[in-house]
Amino acid sequence: MGRKNDQGLSRRDFIKLTGSGALALGAGSGPFFLFPERAAAEQKTLKILQWSHFVPAYDTWFDGTFCKQWGQKNNTNVIVDHINLVDLPAKAASEASAQKGHDLFMLLSPPAAYEKQTIDMAHVYQEVEKKHGKKIDLAHKSTYNPKTKRYFAFSDAYTPDPGNWHKDWWTEAGFPNGPDTWEDLRVGAKKIRDKSGHPCGLGLSQELDTSMAMRALLWSFGGAEQDEAGNVTINSKETIEALKYMKALYQESETPEVFTWTPPSNNQAMLAGRVSYVANAISITRQSEREHLPIDAKIMVSRALKGPVRRIAAEHVMDCYVIWDFAENKDGAQQFLIDYIDAFHDGFLAGQFYNFPCFPSTVPNLKQEIANDPRANPPDKYKVLGDVLDWATNIGYPGYGTAAIDEAFKAWIIPTMFAKVARGDETPENAAKAAEEEYKRIFARWK
Repeated sequence: MGRKNDQGLSRRDFIKLTGSGALALGAGSGPFFLFPERAAAEQKTLKILQWSHFVPAYDTWFDGTFCKQWGQKNNTNVIVDHINLVDLPAKAASEASAQKGHDLFMLLSPPAAYEKQTIDMAHVYQEVEKKHGKKIDLAHKSTYNPKTKRYFAFSDAYTPDPGNWHKDWWTEAGFPNGPDTWEDLRVGAKKIRDKSGHPCGLGLSQELDTSMAMRALLWSFGGAEQDEAGNVTINSKETIEALKYMKALYQESETPEVFTWTPPSNNQAMLAGRVSYVANAISITRQSEREHLPIDAKIMVSRALKGPVRRIAAEHVMDCYVIWDFAENKDGAQQFLIDYIDAFHDGFLAGQFYNFPCFPSTVPNLKQEIANDPRANPPDKYKVLGDVLDWATNIGYPGYGTAAIDEAFKAWIIPTMFAKVARGDETPENAAKAAEEEYKRIFARWK
């Protein structure tokens, strides 16, 4: 028997039913029907890898709605693989080494070390900017190499890194609006710990949240890994003051568990009502809302803390898509990103405000939208994030997210420096000097 088509007809029966009509159309009209096996053969494939989003609803939308519709429109089988964020760096290294893997790969910090193994994303940025205007400086400094004048990645979104604090305890400590400065945090956290035993929850381990929190502290005190020109500046009096501060905060208000935390640890501690303050994205409050936890109304969100020099924090995560130079569908991967920005607002809503836009025009009423969220308790809980671009910056501030900065980030130099001082293993001066030696060694390799 002949092979069946989608309607259950054999090929022979199909030709009988349509043959005369096909002849009537004439030879010059071209084919009017693609048999299923021919259509499948001509269909393209686009393989994407990215993290398992902290807001599951985003992945549901991205995979089930956007990718599905884009694939149908572009005759492409879109395959999306999700892995835990802690596994992304190792997976990227594996694919780069094997010269085989996904067409589109998303990392959560500037992957400058892979520049020679990725295509230039200038075309993608240019096409998106034609429709949506300029990208924010945070995206530019996270994906551009000023020396080679190349975009090694493309960023669609970043995630703010605000404070999450327990309303009742901070009100009792005399801070009804939560801590606004690093000094407020030290004073208030000690009062809370002394009265109730609940510690502060800033991590001091080799993981993402600690890396971001310690950078915010360092910058707020005027320190930095490098200057604008890319010279190592970590060993400074400002860095030493930041280290002294963290030692005091740890001794007065924290517990040893912070030295072994993983990315979910501060989320879990806050949601369990064990800690008074953490620096993290809104994944904490979104989980409390999603699961209707009793503590939901008690967890508030605040801007980055202000230090002696400035109010500043790193983005919590920075979406950085790369297209490998060995990708099998480079054209499709670029077009996917261009089209994705057209639908960014849908993703912003699906992700429940977790992904902030690198192209502000895609969410023109952002401040109004986040100021009245029916999921939040109270509905204006996220209003404080309206000025996030006034205090959020890139890894490598005040310079670019270079390959040297990328390596230093993955080596956990800053978290290790702060942890050694807090634990009493090193003096602030020795820790800053040791970090300087590490940075200079790394920077020399990338010159």
